[in-house]
Amino acid sequence: MSKILIVEDEAIIRTALRKLLERNKYLVSEAASIKEATNKHKLTEFNLIISDLRLPGAPGTDLIKLAGDVPVLIMTSYASLRSAVDSMRMGAVDYIAKPFDHDEMIAAVKRVIGKANDAAKASKQSKTTSHAIDGMIGTSTVMKELYNRIHKVAPTAATVLVNGETGTGKELVARAIHEESKRASKPMISVNCAAIPETLIESELFGHEKGAFTGAASMREGLVAAADGGSLFLDEIGELPLEAQARLLRVLQEGEVRPIGSVESRKVDVRLIAATHRDLRKLSEEGKFREDLFYRINVLQLSLPALRERGRDIIAIAEALLERFCAQSGRPKLKLSPESVQAITTYTWPGNVRELENAIQRAVILCEDDSEISHDLLAIDLDLVRITQDEEYKDNLKPSHMVINNNTDPAEDLSLEDYFQHFVLEHQDTMSETELARKLGVSRKCLWERRQRLGIPRKKSAVSAVK
Repeated sequence: MSKILIVEDEAIIRTALRKLLERNKYLVSEAASIKEATNKHKLTEFNLIISDLRLPGAPGTDLIKLAGDVPVLIMTSYASLRSAVDSMRMGAVDYIAKPFDHDEMIAAVKRVIGKANDAAKASKQSKTTSHAIDGMIGTSTVMKELYNRIHKVAPTAATVLVNGETGTGKELVARAIHEESKRASKPMISVNCAAIPETLIESELFGHEKGAFTGAASMREGLVAAADGGSLFLDEIGELPLEAQARLLRVLQEGEVRPIGSVESRKVDVRLIAATHRDLRKLSEEGKFREDLFYRINVLQLSLPALRERGRDIIAIAEALLERFCAQSGRPKLKLSPESVQAITTYTWPGNVRELENAIQRAVILCEDDSEISHDLLAIDLDLVRITQDEEYKDNLKPSHMVINNNTDPAEDLSLEDYFQHFVLEHQDTMSETELARKLGVSRKCLWERRQRLGIPRKKSAVSAVK
């Protein structure tokens, strides 16, 4: 049943309107002024507020801001186009003149409440399917798909496994899942399994009794128990020792934890969110990760895209980081130079968002300009800049530059690495390393690194030719 608040200083009108609304099955509260309305009632609890325009102390339109999303219907005996327009400009949902017709008033109330209910449903639906996640930036297709998966899995109680390279934001995803779950009011405990020594991790996670081992001077609860009722985020779970994996499996299977040195177990209600950059299936096949634990945690899997796979998201993230670090350092807002934008969008970012964050922070600290960040301040290793267009790379390696087994057109059968290898082998006798690198569109350092990776040694004749 909809709740309506009437704010009217004339008692006769207020009473008549209350009776009219109550006859039409509405729950009605009353106030004679804005001060009385705010003191006696919580405005956001109502579905509609009907207020006179002229009230003692403050006009009825002041309720528009005070009521937040609750619609305010303004009524006045001063029926004029100007007062109606002014009220609507201030945010009134509708306007009705006094003396009002009963049918007209009821029709207006139904219309306003109906629209408000439809808007609330649409907002709720939009929230469940929205691409936006607090703290996460990106509108690329892969990120929108990730956001939708988060919205779907968060309300469930299922264990979630987050896969992604180092620095892609796995903890942000875990935090989003926790905050959209029914456990949001309870703690989320985050543990980086790779950061805790193997000899201590069982004690950190599951706790211990006093005297359980050398150095255990007092009882320790453990992080699993601390997360009771909430979520436990285990980052880099692939680094967890096998003994600790067995204890974790018991937590998941039996819902209980037994501290080291204790003979009694404690019941815990914990939702596990695990993350890794490693292939747990392969680790389980190698005997380095318990297979039964893998199937326990691999209920719902989320894959985070690498930064290099997110297209224009890279610039949006860089600009957001730039704004944040400028604010933190008290500097005027800086911009990225065109060369910086080009470097950021073509670099491979092996460290992903974490590496980008470090690069932007360093650039802000070192920047002596008050307007823009130059690309040299980012200290990006351009030898790792990716080739963004495969066809352009192939154009530099057309068969006209080389002869391979007397075939005149190997382009359709060779991979990019094949092109590189064959081009170097065919031309290293006649070209210097600098010339080879320029033809291949890479730096000398990148050329050297690829030689090492592909096992292509430099020929002595090429070295002597350069001298």
